[in-house]
Amino acid sequence: MRRARIVTVAVYERLIRASLERIWENVLDWEHLPALHRESFTSVRRIESGEWGWSAQVRVPGSERELTLRVALDRDALRYVTTTVEGPGAGTEIWTTLEPKSERETQIRVEFRVPDVSPERIATLGAGYRAVYAKLWDEDEAMMRRREAMLAAQKQPQARSREPLELGAEADVRAKLPLDVVVDGRPFRIVELDGALVAHSTVCPHWLGPLEAGRREGYTVACPWHDYRFDLRTARSCDGRGLRLAPAPEVRLEGGQVSLRWS
Repeated sequence: MRRARIVTVAVYERLIRASLERIWENVLDWEHLPALHRESFTSVRRIESGEWGWSAQVRVPGSERELTLRVALDRDALRYVTTTVEGPGAGTEIWTTLEPKSERETQIRVEFRVPDVSPERIATLGAGYRAVYAKLWDEDEAMMRRREAMLAAQKQPQARSREPLELGAEADVRAKLPLDVVVDGRPFRIVELDGALVAHSTVCPHWLGPLEAGRREGYTVACPWHDYRFDLRTARSCDGRGLRLAPAPEVRLEGGQVSLRWS
């Protein structure tokens, strides 16, 4: 059997403003693909995973066939390899090398190796890979930076204020819904549920994702990072995962004025 000729069609390099720890964490996180990268992946089904990496069947927009991907980490060499094992593009390897530049900066170099590419297709295929990966890393970098900031914030001492936060007249508050507020340094959102004003945390308890940017459907909100959903009436997971949003202050309406206070 003839061995496929592997061709490097492009190299993508960039400085990522995230620590090496966050990047390794992100690489192992197969679950975020169809949630955070909605324009690049439509589904993912894990086959196996561990500290070594993971393999999964994924589907991309415009394709009726699934791809089997395998991501293998080599921490000592500061690199990982993403291989298309089965499906369209089988045999393609994407080699990503990491070089820490500072505590929160990492240089990446991504090499796209594709089997049996004709010379006239190299430039077009390479440009396509670079464009896709620029978008993927834009989205991943934003997630990693937010997560780093939220982890740092968690380490800071926080005390509940006994003083209510006055929000103003009810009509004015309702006109601004959904209304994002910060109480004692923590973010919350005020929404209307069955005619009543209710506050909920906008920090996903899974990876500290931004629920203010999530999809709201009826009584539920979905985290944009992993699509974990929460019932805003109970603050609990909708899918049996056992997660719960952090306690939120109570919305009080007195004399036509709205305030937030801890009960």
